[in-house]
Amino acid sequence: MLTVYIPMDSVACAVGADDVAQRFAEEAARRGMALDIRRTSSRGLFWLEPLVEVDTPHGRAGFRTVTPEDVSGLLAIDMAAVRDHLLSIGLVDELPYLKSQQRLLFARAGLTRPLSLDDYLAAGGYQGLEKAAAMSGDDIVANVLDSGLRGRGGAAFPAGIKWRTVRQAGADSKYVVCNADEGDSGSFADRMLMEGDPFLLLEGMTIAGLAVGATRGYIYVRSEYAPAIAVLRQAIVIAREHGYLGDNVAHGGHDFDIEVREGAGAYICGEETSLLESLEGKRGTVRAKPPLPALQGLFGQPTLVHNVLSLASVPLILARGAAWYRNFGMGRSLGTMAFQLAGNVRRGGLVERAFGLTLRELVLDYGGGTASGRPLKAVQLGGPLGAWIPPSLLDTPLDYEALAAIGAMLGHGGAVLADDTVDMGRMARFAMRFCAIESCGKCTPCRIGSTRGVEVIDRLLAAGNAEEKSRQHALLDDLCLTMQHGSLCALGGMTPFPVQSALKYFPADFGLTSQENAQ
Repeated sequence: MLTVYIPMDSVACAVGADDVAQRFAEEAARRGMALDIRRTSSRGLFWLEPLVEVDTPHGRAGFRTVTPEDVSGLLAIDMAAVRDHLLSIGLVDELPYLKSQQRLLFARAGLTRPLSLDDYLAAGGYQGLEKAAAMSGDDIVANVLDSGLRGRGGAAFPAGIKWRTVRQAGADSKYVVCNADEGDSGSFADRMLMEGDPFLLLEGMTIAGLAVGATRGYIYVRSEYAPAIAVLRQAIVIAREHGYLGDNVAHGGHDFDIEVREGAGAYICGEETSLLESLEGKRGTVRAKPPLPALQGLFGQPTLVHNVLSLASVPLILARGAAWYRNFGMGRSLGTMAFQLAGNVRRGGLVERAFGLTLRELVLDYGGGTASGRPLKAVQLGGPLGAWIPPSLLDTPLDYEALAAIGAMLGHGGAVLADDTVDMGRMARFAMRFCAIESCGKCTPCRIGSTRGVEVIDRLLAAGNAEEKSRQHALLDDLCLTMQHGSLCALGGMTPFPVQSALKYFPADFGLTSQENAQ
């Protein structure tokens, strides 16, 4: 029997994967052919989707961008043996894009069926939880501390310190909250993992619950991620039925359960305190800190808040050890990061590599440069509030400290490419306008500053003489400093990053000379 693997990832389905799967079933039935169609997670090679794979004695062979019209021709050949077909890409694991990666979080991507617990267990799933269930909470926390894991949501705070704080906090109840409100432009790793490997996230949250003494977890998923929400809810039922959630988890004497909550649709709810307000049924507005959520979080109780990739890293650390995990990365940036390529890029998709590869390797070697074929003008790293990085800085290592040294941030790992047709004056205006629309309105620098920022940029772009441009430029610089240092949260505090970087590296797009910009 021929086994055909077709992704059920949202990107693959958006370009016709469901129709391709249906056509395979219909065509096989018409031919009286035994065919096993398995809907898997995605490899993250989005420019090849829908990617259809078949088993061969040497591994899985792939066929790229398959359409329903291609199916009849594919079934007419020996898909496991033919390599000269127009759509054939050979052995998928041998593709340079994939072979050079170091996939830890996405080791099962494209290989397993998302809701098959058997597939997950066969690929090493729940080994971390089995070990954690036999350990004390202090020992679990020590493992996370020793691993050097830092939060993957953008702040890069040491995860183990946060875990220790929640564990040591005295309270009748504690919570674990997963921030899956993935709203940054160019970011899709959270969605990929939730849709494609949901048990990994559940396992990570359960280990976290055992470590800090929580009995309840919540996954806050943005409302636009309906397929991810559906997959997670089904996975929770399956995990509960097999003893991996609920009472006496993994026979370790601990109780822990998880609930999925649908987000309220606001970008600001990606900020942890605003998310907690939304979880409590309130309007998503930012809380002042202190108190920290680790001490007074959800419903006023100690709460461990992490994003998807942070929690998904934990099962590997427990299963293979902190020392093994520290072998990946550089400096204080340890482990791997799921980088995401989007925008005007030739090969968009997911790249998981240890920290330390350069931005040039990511966007040119993996991404292949711009899809338009025009010169690369800039890369925005870290979402809509990330700095614009010019080609002259592409050799910067993708490491938290190295990026901070050039005034940039890694954020959630999304990289958006722009070619030389993009007007950076308009992109700077967009950043301010985005902040004005998405602000929760609680603090003046963000609420009012962003609105004034749009007005100042408009005046700067429209100014007809050097003196007026210089005056508006100085006013914009002053406003950016006020927002950066006076805003209550990162939305207002980081909006100046794309504005200031656009001014610094692309002054001509504002009608400024390099000398005027330096002033």
